[in-house]
Order: sequence, then structure tokens, then C-alpha cells
Amino acid sequence: MLSRLATTLVPLFGELTISSDSDAEPAPGSIIAANHTSLADPAIVLAALHRLGARPVVLATAGLWRVPGLGRALTREGHIPVHRGTERAAQSLEGAAAALADGRCVLIYGEGGLPRRRDPGEQAPGTFRSGLARLALATGAPVVPLGQAGARRLSSGSAAKQLAGVLTAPLRRPGYHVHLGAPVPVAGGVAESGEALREAVTRAWREAAERVVVGARRG
Repeated sequence: MLSRLATTLVPLFGELTISSDSDAEPAPGSIIAANHTSLADPAIVLAALHRLGARPVVLATAGLWRVPGLGRALTREGHIPVHRGTERAAQSLEGAAAALADGRCVLIYGEGGLPRRRDPGEQAPGTFRSGLARLALATGAPVVPLGQAGARRLSSGSAAKQLAGVLTAPLRRPGYHVHLGAPVPVAGGVAESGEALREAVTRAWREAAERVVVGARRG
């Protein structure tokens, strides 16, 4: 439901384009690791993955489950709450491992949160938390890096600026781009693996950011 909803709504707020490496594929049982820049980018990522035939389980902040109606829908579709900073935080990785074992893709944001910036510009992914690497090492699931760019043109800054961005987007038609990279082999320790995954997501983000810039110049 969320993927279909994102696919319907995102085109109303801008132009979404997608690219991928030649051997990139969100195969069943894959971990999709994305960069996180805006409250709007999950919708953009889900819309792109829906076009590519993937319907991922999403690891998302547990606060979303407290939104009336939304929490029930998230639970029904198998999405996984992340209780950051609590003893329940590890449960999200257990849920993700179970989803992978069932052949579902799992979407996880390696940074674990949004950047504390107010400008709409692009920036390389920050430090990754350990959860992504721990999940990949524990399950042996392939990790597909995903880079997205342009979401901050829709939603960034203060609450007032974010609202203004959403309201004016149908007229401004900002561009969004999602690039899917080739699967990354993961081996060794958590820190080493986490850095390798961050570098792979950064490469995918850089490709997406360059394409967004090119698209804006053409527009």
C-alpha cells in the first residue's frame, strides 16, 4: 500500500528519474541501503523501487507507529519499528533478519537519522551506525546501495519551509533521482564492513546528485 501510494503521489510533486548499474538488482532477500536526507525521501525511494518491481520492508523510526491509522497500516504490511536508544533497538534487526529469510527485501537507512541542516543542498552521507553492517554480516544477505538526490528540494529546513516546499512543489516541479548500485560483498568486522557500505552508498548518491544537477540545467 505504501509503495503504491508513493508511486501515485510523488509524480504530483516533481519529476522522478531512475538509473542503475548494469548488474544492480533488488533481488528477493536483499538489503537495500539508502542515504537519508529529508522527510520526503522515503516516498521517493519507495516510488522508485516500486517501478523496479521491489516492495521492501522498511526499518523506520518507531514514532511513526504512534500516528493514528498509520501505525496499524505499517504493522499490517510488515514494516519494522526502530526504537532508537532503548533496549528494544535490537529487535528491529531480528525482525529484519526474519523478513530477509522470508525472501523479502529490507530497506534500511545506514545513517539512522536525518542531517541537522536547513539548506536544500546535497551532501554526502554521514557516518553509518552499526546496524546495517551487523544485519548484513549476520544474515549474509546481499546489500544493494541506493543513492537518492533532490528530496531536500521538496522538504528541508524549518517546519514552515518544509510546508512551503510541499505546497509549491507542484508548480516548481523539482527533480528527484534514484540510482541503484551493484550489490556490495560484505566480510570482516562491523566497522570495516560499515565503512565499505557507506562508501558504496556514497558512490550511488554521487551518481544521483550529478543526474539531478544535469536535469535541472536542462530544465
